[in-house]
Amino acid sequence: MLETIAKGFLIGFLVSSPMGPINILVIQRTLNRGRWHGFVTGLGAVLSDFMYATVTLIGLSFVSDLLKENESGLQVLGSVILILFGIGVFRTNPLKGWKPDRVVGETRYLKDFISAFLLTSSNVAIILVLVGLYARFPLDPLTDGPVSLIAGSISFLAAAVLWWFLLTTLVSRLQRHFSRRGLILLNRTIGTLLVILGTGGVLLSVFPNLQPL
Repeated sequence: MLETIAKGFLIGFLVSSPMGPINILVIQRTLNRGRWHGFVTGLGAVLSDFMYATVTLIGLSFVSDLLKENESGLQVLGSVILILFGIGVFRTNPLKGWKPDRVVGETRYLKDFISAFLLTSSNVAIILVLVGLYARFPLDPLTDGPVSLIAGSISFLAAAVLWWFLLTTLVSRLQRHFSRRGLILLNRTIGTLLVILGTGGVLLSVFPNLQPL
């Protein structure tokens, strides 16, 4: 159970943290409208990511027998996906997506939530990333039971919500000293972590006697 919780938490963090359009939008709204507008925007992304993660996990569980028969090859494939995604994150310059987001007049949290949900939902490529993560950190709720699915889902949600809470809190408190170039460093750090995890998966598949990372 603890392993399931740890895997769900790590996957939730890795899905939420790369500095893509939604992270930039959250930071913009935090700076321009306030911390809670940024946080609610992040919650909209959480709902979309959670939907994709649940559908992907359940879909993979239905073919669990096939996955187990080809576990080594799928782990390599999933790890390669993580490496490619990590390289993409590392090379991305989030400053290119930075646009003013000044709002005059009334703004509503519901609008922030819905707009973030729709923006995140439009990125169906997240399914490939989730497949890579589930191949690297396998979960099987149909075999382990509904308690495993619930535990993994809650830990996924907790990690995602915690990420947006910490990000908006940090940006809000350091607003006067906020450096956009710090986003590049954060992206490169996360990209490097993804590449390391993917490389570890490849090595474990090629050399199964190695200790798990």
